[in-house]
Amino acid sequence: MARVPLSVLVTTQNEARNLPDCLESVRWADEILVVDSASTDATAEIATGFGARVFTHTYESAARQKNWALPLVRSPWVLILDADERVSPELAAEIQRVLAADGPADGYHLRRRSFFLGTPIRHCGWDRDWILRFFRSGRGSYDDRMVHETLRLDGRSDRLNGPLWHYTYRSFSDYVERLDRYSARGAADLRASGRRPSVAALLFRPPARFFRMYVLQRGFLDGLPGLFVCTLAAVSVWMKYARSFEGETAPRRTAVTTPARRSAPERTAEEVRR
Repeated sequence: MARVPLSVLVTTQNEARNLPDCLESVRWADEILVVDSASTDATAEIATGFGARVFTHTYESAARQKNWALPLVRSPWVLILDADERVSPELAAEIQRVLAADGPADGYHLRRRSFFLGTPIRHCGWDRDWILRFFRSGRGSYDDRMVHETLRLDGRSDRLNGPLWHYTYRSFSDYVERLDRYSARGAADLRASGRRPSVAALLFRPPARFFRMYVLQRGFLDGLPGLFVCTLAAVSVWMKYARSFEGETAPRRTAVTTPARRSAPERTAEEVRR
């Protein structure tokens, strides 16, 4: 079936474990671009082995990384993936039907199905995870946020039903490692928006997040993995506000602990001799 070309864009940093399965799921695409943030593992070599065009760009945020890469796309349509995502055969067939018709919409939300510790999570709010990732080149750009970036589309959007598989945290160690990075970036977003940390936020927002995900969004139906997901989400909220507080108090702590330099006339005779 004749169709217009598609470029797949993947941003990476030390994704040698995830990248092969990701790129294998889109091997049928006309172009693959990998924009890497100075990986120290075999990420770049793996991408090259799949015939990808590989670029290196210093990481600032996920949104800025993708916005930097989008002008490099050569095809009329682009699909953006993270290295821990896979395009299912059903989704691949739907995408190719859109490409054959060259539309009719200008962008498409994809239904992301996520796994935690290898287990599919069907509740906790994760079942409502629709993300805009497939769109006409030149019609989309990301808002400038450190985390949870959102694509702004210039045109009409629709939905595709085939799942985009997302193999999120594979272990608790993986989660803890990312928690530090994501909470720092979330705190930066809070400060950039002018929202200040408060005792009320630290006390009430984490349990509110847990209650919403575990009770209202029926996370309890996902068993023990669902409990883990909801608890860790609450911890991440607490960390974000705690890191925001840390960021606000750091300048004051520095001012208090840094001794003022005395001018030359104020030095003691002993100091002069030294």
